[in-house]
Amino acid sequence: MKPSALRSLVATPAVIALAAAGTLAAGVNTPARAATCGGYVGLTFDDGPSGNTPALLNSLKQNGLRATTFNEGQYAAAYPAQVKAEVAAGMWVGNHSYTHPHLTQQTQATIDSEISRTQQAVAAAGGGTPKLFRPPYGETNATVKAVEAKYGLKEIIWDVDSQDWNGASTDAIVQAAARLTNGQIILMHDWPANTVAAIPRIAQGLAARNLCAGMISPQTGRAVAPG
Repeated sequence: MKPSALRSLVATPAVIALAAAGTLAAGVNTPARAATCGGYVGLTFDDGPSGNTPALLNSLKQNGLRATTFNEGQYAAAYPAQVKAEVAAGMWVGNHSYTHPHLTQQTQATIDSEISRTQQAVAAAGGGTPKLFRPPYGETNATVKAVEAKYGLKEIIWDVDSQDWNGASTDAIVQAAARLTNGQIILMHDWPANTVAAIPRIAQGLAARNLCAGMISPQTGRAVAPG
């Protein structure tokens, strides 16, 4: 625990003992949290839910992090229990299309189907009605945007690409997260083992910079304090 955090506590023997215990336990997976939130960043995980989702959620919870999961409709339909688990773990669930096609190469009717079916699948699985949409591959155009607007969705791309989808090492994913600044969003994915392994160090790095994991505003598309 940082000295500044200790100064903010009442210096009773019990509090001092607890603080000391927390300091000693820091090396054994104690969640890293910023003493104050000097800003917020958006942690996002695409392509779930999957059989890997429980491990991802456990690591996020253990490290005091919340995130936005951009779910594919086909997987939300196949793994409804994992959608419920995402919500129970404090995550926000977004729409990432139904089958992950290149939407800019599709007709408006197909785009509409991809988005609307995912809205329904996520809601049916207990994830609520998504307010955020991430187009597959970050590919968008006027037609995609028009369909998003029809369903009241805010399009969310990213500021930092972790490259976890491209075989990035755990170190590289941690280094990518270290580039985040207030309001920015990082792209990660539900399935890479290296991403789950990076989460404790991502939490420590954010805490060291007084940044907290926030929600993504449906109004601005930027990371903000959780509502």
